[in-house]
Amino acid sequence: MTQRRIQISQPSMGEEEWHAVREPLVSGWLTQGPKVAAFEKAFAERHNVAHAMAVTSCTTALHLALDAIGIGPGDEVIVPSFTWVATANAVLYCGANPVLCDVDRDTYNIDVPSMVSKITARTRAVIAVHLFGLCADVDSIRGALPPGIKIVEDAACAAGASYKGKWAGGLGDAACFSFHPRKSITTGEGGMLTTNDAKLSAKADILRNHGASISEEQRHRGPQPYLLAAFDELGFNYRMTDIQAAIGLVQLGKLDKFVDERDVRARQYREVLADLPWLRHPQISNFGRHAWQAYVTYVDPQLAPAPRNEIMGRLHAMGIATRPGTHSIHMLGYYQRRFGFKSDDLPGARDCERNTMAIPMHNRMSDDDYAYVIDCIRRIDAGKA
Repeated sequence: MTQRRIQISQPSMGEEEWHAVREPLVSGWLTQGPKVAAFEKAFAERHNVAHAMAVTSCTTALHLALDAIGIGPGDEVIVPSFTWVATANAVLYCGANPVLCDVDRDTYNIDVPSMVSKITARTRAVIAVHLFGLCADVDSIRGALPPGIKIVEDAACAAGASYKGKWAGGLGDAACFSFHPRKSITTGEGGMLTTNDAKLSAKADILRNHGASISEEQRHRGPQPYLLAAFDELGFNYRMTDIQAAIGLVQLGKLDKFVDERDVRARQYREVLADLPWLRHPQISNFGRHAWQAYVTYVDPQLAPAPRNEIMGRLHAMGIATRPGTHSIHMLGYYQRRFGFKSDDLPGARDCERNTMAIPMHNRMSDDDYAYVIDCIRRIDAGKA
């Protein structure tokens, strides 16, 4: 008998996505073109922002946002340590210095007092990460910052999330989303930069297309398509393809359904496993809608029946995929070698790296799959696995 396997995450695709890619394939317009423009318009409307620019990844969106803000050598950008390494790497791409701060062990998001302690005269921006789909407390962050310091949302996990009546993507000066297959909606690879700042949007739009003064679509549809655009900026090739955007348009139409389904499953996990004192569940948002990109628990090392990694190993043996929530940047070799970080420098982020455990949650799981995950965790708790 084939052993049962439940993946940590799995994209939910259907016939609609399959048929959607036909139009760009038939039209011959494969790179950034009308489908990208339609995807950008729909995404901006869905998240109630003025501008949206589709790019190759959330990483490139972060780079574009920081570059468009004017972040450069000598500047400092505060970044919570417990996040994917790309958040800090984007700061380095600009020649600036990422200044790592601690996170709250309950929300996994930025710890505001720690952030405040890292502010210097060279601080130009803070990247507020909405980790795993829970919006950071942006009002508290903004209220603690001196005037002039920008807020960039790392909303990689937060499509469809909200905070105090506003959607993620419009909470800071700019925001960056991911469409990686582990996110709730996907284009394979891909990202989106959103902003309500027209000047920032115009700058980022030029930078994503090699620094060209107009897009390829504008040039081809203009009166002189045979002439090249002007290039007055040093830019990058961060353009999304129309094939990806065609998929993204279909996926975006399913976003609310996907998030609603995940919210039901998150509440199921919380209710059914609430009696296990060693397994702390992720917070449900007090300020809006959690997007539930992942269901990340916290294994209490003092109460758990085994160390976190051993529990993950036992679940793996039973066919259940798990992962640490993410890593802490100050504990990564490159950052320790370059900046001299020690693992104990940021204890909240350190503990989150060592003790968080994401368990399966995605829109292709069945009732039986969830029941099996719950049963296996209970078997470990009872010492039967």
